[in-house]
Amino acid sequence: MRRTTVSDPPRVPWHTIDPEAVFEQLGTGPEGLPLDEVESRLERYGLNQLPQPRRRGPLARLADQFNNLLIYVLLGAALVTALLAHWVDTGVILGVVVINALIGFLQEGKAEKALDAIRGLLSPQATVIRAGRRQVLAAEHLVPGDVVVLQSGDKVPADLRLFRVRDLRIEEASLTGESVPVEKAATAVEPDAVLGDRSSMAYASTLVTYGQGAGVVVATGAGTEIGHISAMLGQVQTLTTPLLKQIAQFGRWLTAAILLLGGFTFLFGVLLRDYSATDMFLAAVGLVVAAIPEGLPAIITITLAIGVQRMARRNGIIRLLPAVETLGAVSVICSDKTGTLTRNEMTVQAVVTAGASYGVTGVGYDPHGAVILDGRDQDPAGQPELNEIARAALLCNDAQVRERDGAWQLDGDPTEGALVTLALKCGLDADYQQQLLPRADTIPFESEHRFMATLHHDHAGHGFVYLKGAPEKVLEMCTRQRRDGEDLPIDPDYWHGRVLELGRNGLRTLALAFRPTGDDHRELAFADVDGGLTLLGLVGIIDPPRQEAIEAVARCRSAGIRVKMITGDHAVTAMAIAGQMGIGDGSAALTGAELEHLDDAALCQRVGGVDVFARTSPEHKLRLVTALQAEGQVVAMTGDGVNDAPALKRSNVGVAMGRKGTEVAKEAAEMVLADDNFASIAHAVEEGRTVYDNIKKSILFILPTNGAEALILVAAVVLGRSLPITPVQILWVNMITAVTLALSLAFEPPEQDVMGRPPRRAEEPILSRFLVWRIIFVSIIAVIGSFGLFIYERQAGMDVEYARTVAVNTLVMFEAFYLLNTRYIDRSVLSREGLLGNRYVLYAIVVVVLFQLLYTYLPWMQLLFQSRPLEGMTWLRIVPVAASVFVLVEMEKALYPYLRRRGSS
Repeated sequence: MRRTTVSDPPRVPWHTIDPEAVFEQLGTGPEGLPLDEVESRLERYGLNQLPQPRRRGPLARLADQFNNLLIYVLLGAALVTALLAHWVDTGVILGVVVINALIGFLQEGKAEKALDAIRGLLSPQATVIRAGRRQVLAAEHLVPGDVVVLQSGDKVPADLRLFRVRDLRIEEASLTGESVPVEKAATAVEPDAVLGDRSSMAYASTLVTYGQGAGVVVATGAGTEIGHISAMLGQVQTLTTPLLKQIAQFGRWLTAAILLLGGFTFLFGVLLRDYSATDMFLAAVGLVVAAIPEGLPAIITITLAIGVQRMARRNGIIRLLPAVETLGAVSVICSDKTGTLTRNEMTVQAVVTAGASYGVTGVGYDPHGAVILDGRDQDPAGQPELNEIARAALLCNDAQVRERDGAWQLDGDPTEGALVTLALKCGLDADYQQQLLPRADTIPFESEHRFMATLHHDHAGHGFVYLKGAPEKVLEMCTRQRRDGEDLPIDPDYWHGRVLELGRNGLRTLALAFRPTGDDHRELAFADVDGGLTLLGLVGIIDPPRQEAIEAVARCRSAGIRVKMITGDHAVTAMAIAGQMGIGDGSAALTGAELEHLDDAALCQRVGGVDVFARTSPEHKLRLVTALQAEGQVVAMTGDGVNDAPALKRSNVGVAMGRKGTEVAKEAAEMVLADDNFASIAHAVEEGRTVYDNIKKSILFILPTNGAEALILVAAVVLGRSLPITPVQILWVNMITAVTLALSLAFEPPEQDVMGRPPRRAEEPILSRFLVWRIIFVSIIAVIGSFGLFIYERQAGMDVEYARTVAVNTLVMFEAFYLLNTRYIDRSVLSREGLLGNRYVLYAIVVVVLFQLLYTYLPWMQLLFQSRPLEGMTWLRIVPVAASVFVLVEMEKALYPYLRRRGSS
């Protein structure tokens, strides 16, 4: 079997070289290569396939999932519980570790499918001319110098330098982001032309939408543009999410604190209290069990999973679990234009006649809209010139717009679809007009002459020629213009000025003209439209922004998130859309050609102040994302094409389009938008911030339990008292509070100001000084209350088991009351919403109370945990003491801002 690639041909700017010189340089011609030369080149260049990257084996990938300090802490906890012969607890902890590892393993495997998806983009077969004979063969056997024939519907099988075209248009959106098919020509273009402007080239994996052509293969396999993107994708290093960095840092801090506390307790008991080393080792083991939050990884995973479900309901499908939280840290969103910020449906927004300028409302191919003149709706039937333009747009057209399943859909070219929709808005019926003026002949659109013309006849013996095309071309063909029902001499200066005006607004402009002819005129020739036409007017067309995306951009700005548009489209169009979207401050766009002249340092200086980037290539997008990250930004990147994949993979959160996105983009991204709508990204950011809030709340809730348990044991050792709570009781408290109380915080709804605050810093620790203070504060309250009641019961003559049952119930009741405080980190919960806004919190409190009653009164639970039934008066002491934490934390919330201001002053 042949190697996929043996020798890559040098990257030559083929688009700048004339076809004759290309043939000479590649040693071929229009008749193709001789067969013996094909074999030689196949040996030299290898198969037209993308190379298979080196990958780690499944065992190495699985083992890497355990390389995490918090996992080490959990494995240590499992070892401790195993030494204590608590096999159920050991199994639960190991189960959490294994589940987390499997999730990471499966997600990493999915991410590697991005390269597989790229390899699947190459065409399976090609029509080739070799030794003067046309044949169809497997595309993998193409070599540089082969001559390939293209026609509508073909996928381009390799990079081609075109030498013959006939009305050839190629869909290149997956590579360039261009919203409409590109017209191709055989003539060379400028050396600095960006990918989307290289009209003399056809690139592997793009799709021929119209016409015919032929080209010579100049690159295969890894040497193609798609191969270049594949290589970039393989080299891009994915970044660790902020949450995983913070969890790793938190795990290191927690491990150090637990080991120091355990060591201090052991040494204190042995050296100062004269306990035996064996007794103090068991006490230290109990302290470690108390301090390790066994349920925290599971709670974090569940919180992320709930965030995934919430996002799915809002059209955001998460492929990598930690990406849920990363969205909440995003400070910059780099968005593609076509289909994400815009509808990817061309729409006529302006109609210009010799005497008026009309605005057209409505978007997409839905014909509901109005024609506006001087701020007022107009009846198109009362505007003869507008009506004639609409008729010309409808008849000189090959597209159809129809309603299917409640949605208006296009069959044909997007620009022609926009013209059909304009005619429908003007009240014309397509079927009736085509019956009234049936088409007799046509001159199809070709890039060489840049217009389309059709010949029609009515049933009264009159003939009409309708023509549409590029304004500069159509103006040359017109001698008169229609105004107020008369044909007057044309005013070229007026029309050139209006074309410039429409262009400055980002509108693609078409001109429409006509001429009458006789009933005997049945064939249409170029000579019939070479001159003497009457100009009807101009139409301005654009892919309009989504209204919901405009609102979403405003929400992002209020949340301190900067939105940047990175598109393959032209700068004028990009700036026009950016202005309508509220993106940027109106400053000029930075183009791909300008980016080429900036080194990395200069780009880092410029990237922060520019919000619109136009005519960009895949390398440009990757450089922009990298430069933003170098400036400390957390970047979300949206895209749908193969050209977006490297930047999607490099960004902190890659967001691919679900409807119109390629499989390559989806596999490289962490999130897929089911509706291709930028507004869904704003919703996802809100959910991401909520998830991070809920993780912080869970940590803020769980750690005081572990802290109180550890401090109770330390206090008992220091004071020389019996342990108020045993290791097995500690495991019970940790388990019961984690699976009930802490879990309910994962369902917390977004706080009111979640999108009104700036993005958090990526390097911000998960536990701020304020949160550490809160954990210590609540831990001390719980220690005083639980240990205090333990001592009270012992002094009242109760046995140690009874007193321990009181301590355990007091500690759990502390957590139940503190759960209400934790719903808001720094705001008071003393409101209906604060106390009752999360029904899962209330359910959890009820469940944990029931569990504690079973723990206290069920005989087999008493046997397992050495608990004792409590008297009614004892509960009257437990509940008020435990409720004190609610009052004290609410007081601390009220006082903390005042104390912080005093401290800063």
